[in-house]
Amino acid sequence: MSEPRVPTLDLRPWLSGDAGARRETAETVDAALRAAGFLLVTGHGVDPALRTAIRDTARGFFRLPAAAKTPYAVKVGGRGWLGPGAEANGCAEGTRTPPDLKESLSFAAEEPTGDPEIDAEWFLPNTWPREAPALRALVTEYLAQMRALSDRLLELLGAALGEPEDFFTRHTTHPTWGFNINWYPGTEVVGEPEPGQFRIGPHTDFGTVTVLDRQTGKGGLQVFTDDDGWEDAPYDPEAFTINIGDLMARWTGDRWRSGRHRVLPPPSDAPAEELMSLVYFYECDPRTTVVPVPAPTGRVTHEPVDSHTYLRAKLDAISVG
Repeated sequence: MSEPRVPTLDLRPWLSGDAGARRETAETVDAALRAAGFLLVTGHGVDPALRTAIRDTARGFFRLPAAAKTPYAVKVGGRGWLGPGAEANGCAEGTRTPPDLKESLSFAAEEPTGDPEIDAEWFLPNTWPREAPALRALVTEYLAQMRALSDRLLELLGAALGEPEDFFTRHTTHPTWGFNINWYPGTEVVGEPEPGQFRIGPHTDFGTVTVLDRQTGKGGLQVFTDDDGWEDAPYDPEAFTINIGDLMARWTGDRWRSGRHRVLPPPSDAPAEELMSLVYFYECDPRTTVVPVPAPTGRVTHEPVDSHTYLRAKLDAISVG
């Protein structure tokens, strides 16, 4: 039987220090990122109770009347509430699609670097809704764990690429990151989907690595591969879903593929289905020059790019209005 295109990987053998286990884990990662750009990861040590508490607290905010949420409204890339109609991820592929059927609470890196130009664009203070006073402490704890996990994952990715473990993490001494709590309510909130409308339209993520805690449902995550087209993503309640973005694919000379995915609209046979995802987008330090690895590891020769000029252009592409 062939290996699944989106395998489930236990991190504990990698962290054990055993050379054989680490080599096998790195080989599994390389194969998965070449096939689909996705992994499921267990053995990460993040408390599921923390994820549940964030969902419960955020749900209270999302269910408020629109007038209570509007003072926190921002555009894509901002820190606050992304309301209905704010985002259309399918536009990143050049496809004009209806807005995504979701709402988000969006947070990002806020610890200043001391460089006024960088700080003004990438390290502004977050906005914490007064209506959800418990959210700040919960999210702050979660984000600390996400950064530590993401660095461990990048060390694994460095080894999987045949490079030193710090190949990527040498560029995450003061990184940017984004964190979205995505709420996918049913049709009683969003209405009937338009043709070609999704909870999140087909796209690839933009940066290095995404760490997703999601819920399963009929209107859930799908992953695209060339061989099988669109398929429901495998699900394990203990696992994080990990995928790489466009910048990481470029960094590897397209050896690894940016994981193309979408989130289906509310299903017609379960129109009241409600899901919530916690999505952590980990990036590198501002002004990192991304130089793709050469052949034979890399497959395509790309020009070097400034990481955050590249990311800003991608974010602008999906903003509606």
